[in-house]
Parts: sequence; structure tokens; C-alpha cells
Amino acid sequence: MDIKLLKDELIKYGKLCGEKDFTPGISGNLSARVDDNRILITTSGSANGYLSENDLVLMDFDGKVLDSDKKASSEKMLHVAFYKMRPDIRYIMHVHAPYLSSFAAAHIPLDKPLMAEIVFYFGQIPLAEYGLPSSKDLVEKTSKYFKDYNAVLMANHGFIIGGKELKETYLQLELAEAYAKTVINTRVLGKEVLLNKEQVEEIYSLK
Repeated sequence: MDIKLLKDELIKYGKLCGEKDFTPGISGNLSARVDDNRILITTSGSANGYLSENDLVLMDFDGKVLDSDKKASSEKMLHVAFYKMRPDIRYIMHVHAPYLSSFAAAHIPLDKPLMAEIVFYFGQIPLAEYGLPSSKDLVEKTSKYFKDYNAVLMANHGFIIGGKELKETYLQLELAEAYAKTVINTRVLGKEVLLNKEQVEEIYSLK
């Protein structure tokens, strides 16, 4: 992969995340798989909405930075675990989008069949147990969901999503955040009408 092009992509979508308030302040981190041994990842303390080329470093799967004296994101091993488990995943976005983070903080998974698009794209969005940010415990508790899910809520923390293309990954992040907002709104209205089993199976048949 062309490193310059990957950097440009991550900068572009990091800025979009910032504009949408998905990654306030210096929260969250982004990465791209370069090959089977290396990833490009945001640096520790960088702001996804204001990235420059210097805020992205090349790192191996052991967490060693290869091209800079800057530190990689403290969540680097979470990204590595996702890439190792899922060879099909090429991009990862970890964000603290407000509505998704609200469910993470409330320890409520997004696992009910409320909207057809969510059933189609995600099935459901599970909730990983709390682990100290940047810790091995966090990696273990979150990564166990990567085998079956592209998107996971992280208790009292945020949200992580992976995909084959960065645009696709970002758009699904947008969809998930809008869905979380919709779920909250249905509860404010006092009523949520779920899709039944037959309807869910019909949606899966469209894949």
C-alpha cells in the first residue's frame, strides 16, 4: 500500500470524525493495515479531527514504531488484535461518539432488531466489558467480539469499528451513531416496536 495515500485517507476521515463530533478533543484513534506485518496508526495525544502526516506512524504488529520517534496510540495493541483476528479488516476507527458512548457508559448493547439497516449491516452491536484504557485487559475483553462483529461498544469507554474500505467504515460509524440516537429517541417517546423474527430473517436473506 502507498503510505502517503493511506495517510491522506486517514487525515480526511479523521477530519470528518471531528466535524461530526465523533472524536472530541484528543479522544480516539485511527489506523490502516499496510500489510501483514505493519499498520499505520495515529500517534499518542493526537486529535483525529486535526491530523497531519506527522500524527501518523508506521508500526509493526509487536507495537514497535518503525519510522518516527513519536509514540503510537496507547490503544495500539487493540488495533493489532483486530487485524490479527480478521485478515479482511483493513481500517479501524476507535471513537467516542456521544450517542454510542452513552450506551457504552450505560452498559447497554445495541442488540435489539429495531431498524432494518442496522440488522443488515451489523446484526447487532455487542457490549464488551470494561477494561482499563490501553491495557491488556481491555484488549482481551474487547477482541473476543472481533471474530463475529465488525463493531463493538466498549463499556465506559467508546466504540470501535473495522472495515475493508475506509469510506465504508466511516459511513457505518455514521449509521451506528444515528441508530444510537434513534434508540434513545424511541425511549423518550416511550415506545419501541421491534422487528419480528420473520422480518429479521427476510433482511438477512437480502445479503
